[in-house]
Amino acid sequence: MDLFQKNKSKLFLAPMADLTDSPFCLVCRKVSGKDFVVFREMLSSEAIVRKNKKTLKKCSYKKIERPIIHQIFGSNLDIIVKAAKIIVDDFGTDGIDINMGCPVPKITGKNKSGAALMKDHKLAVNIVKSLKKANLGVPVSVKTRLGWINKLDILDFSKELEKAGVDFISIHGRTKKQGYSGKADWEIIKQVKQNLSIPVIANGDIFLKSDIKKCLDFTGADGVMIGRGALGNPGIFSDKNKSIKDLKKIILFHAKKHQKFYGKEFGLKTFRKHLLFYFKGISNIKEIKQELVKVNTIRELKDILKKI
Repeated sequence: MDLFQKNKSKLFLAPMADLTDSPFCLVCRKVSGKDFVVFREMLSSEAIVRKNKKTLKKCSYKKIERPIIHQIFGSNLDIIVKAAKIIVDDFGTDGIDINMGCPVPKITGKNKSGAALMKDHKLAVNIVKSLKKANLGVPVSVKTRLGWINKLDILDFSKELEKAGVDFISIHGRTKKQGYSGKADWEIIKQVKQNLSIPVIANGDIFLKSDIKKCLDFTGADGVMIGRGALGNPGIFSDKNKSIKDLKKIILFHAKKHQKFYGKEFGLKTFRKHLLFYFKGISNIKEIKQELVKVNTIRELKDILKKI
């Protein structure tokens, strides 16, 4: 598959709601270059079909962000296919990914989407079949978990998805019940890889550059997907080490892109969560962190950064 042939580093940025937006993806590209694939944050298939302006804006991207894959969630076959066609035709994505792993109740509950699809194999399979039948012209993938409660469920589920025609699968090494607690089970991902002929991407507990090689070597996966390990650390996709001076430049670049994308009124308020990630683990700056969560302007941010 071209997507894997071009991605020599075997690295993928995981889709994270309200985090892997265009500004953050641009930062990752600036710091780490082009040798990895971007998965954008999950979007509602229904909102896309309704042409919701906020959602469509999140579908947009800069050319430098490519290769890029758009992830959608939903449980209605017709709407999912229509949403996928809109993204392909109007935005020219490099792939469509279906979220079958999000554990958040508002997604799995009434919507019966995300991880809830692991309890309805028939619907999950039909979603893949419908998308493949639509001949979108781009790869169709699935991101999922080990299971709802039983971590061995993925062994059968992944085989069914492969049979349905999915091009590749990304697996987070935890169950829905675990959420993000406990340790990601790379052993089960290894077993899935041994049972499938399609590419498998391993996800979960990749926080250090050394974890990348460990995971690839242990699981035999075709790639590694990095989520929380990239927050506050967009350089994890490259081999370059960054100094505090470099970090400040990266933060300001990110802040300006974020503010431009969301507008001056809300830009820096919604950027505060990223500031906490950037300075997570850095000691002796408790007072500065308290200032960072109140920052409202670029000028204020610059003044605070000068103190570090």
